[in-house]
Amino acid sequence: MVDTTESEKHAGSTLPEWETTAGFHGEDQNVKKYRPLHGVKTSALGILDRVMPPHRRYCGLQRRYACIIILATCLVSLALILGLAIGLSNRSSHHQSLPLGSQTYTGDLTYYGPGLGACGVTSSDTDDIVSVSHIIFDAVSIGSDPNTNPLCHHKIRAVRNGDSLDLTVVDRCVGCKASDIDVSLGAFKQLADPSLGRVEVTWAWLPPVPST
Repeated sequence: MVDTTESEKHAGSTLPEWETTAGFHGEDQNVKKYRPLHGVKTSALGILDRVMPPHRRYCGLQRRYACIIILATCLVSLALILGLAIGLSNRSSHHQSLPLGSQTYTGDLTYYGPGLGACGVTSSDTDDIVSVSHIIFDAVSIGSDPNTNPLCHHKIRAVRNGDSLDLTVVDRCVGCKASDIDVSLGAFKQLADPSLGRVEVTWAWLPPVPST
């Protein structure tokens, strides 16, 4: 008699040719998938070994710790450079000259508590806004609705002691003379000490210059 048990075991242990081939190709694809990454890692380590041999010590430290310190130093230096660049950029934005060829005005600079202005805009103490004199505001009015005044939303640049600030018109100042401007507390702080209350300032319209 034929030992059917042994034959079945033998048959069960032999995989079909297509399954064996598929398994082989699948493994080969995984190898190919990770091979480029392995090559890059090996290349990077080779360069590091040439620059900093692993058997040496650097300032009494193993290479691993020396690399960590170098990396940390580079990151701190980069942060300082970025901070300095941002600081210089902000500083230069507050030291701009008045537009060339523009008509300039010199008057009093004061501050007030803004709210809903004549231009229909609600502002706060932290906004860079300005209330221009009722004299020039009313002179260009085109109707009974102050929200449609041509000066609304135009910008001026105020300069004092080398500091400058661009401000957006949102209101009319009843107590201001023609060349005076009234600004938010936050804007005033950027040009003068609030304890002074009233200081002299020079300003001009920024393009497009409205007809006043």
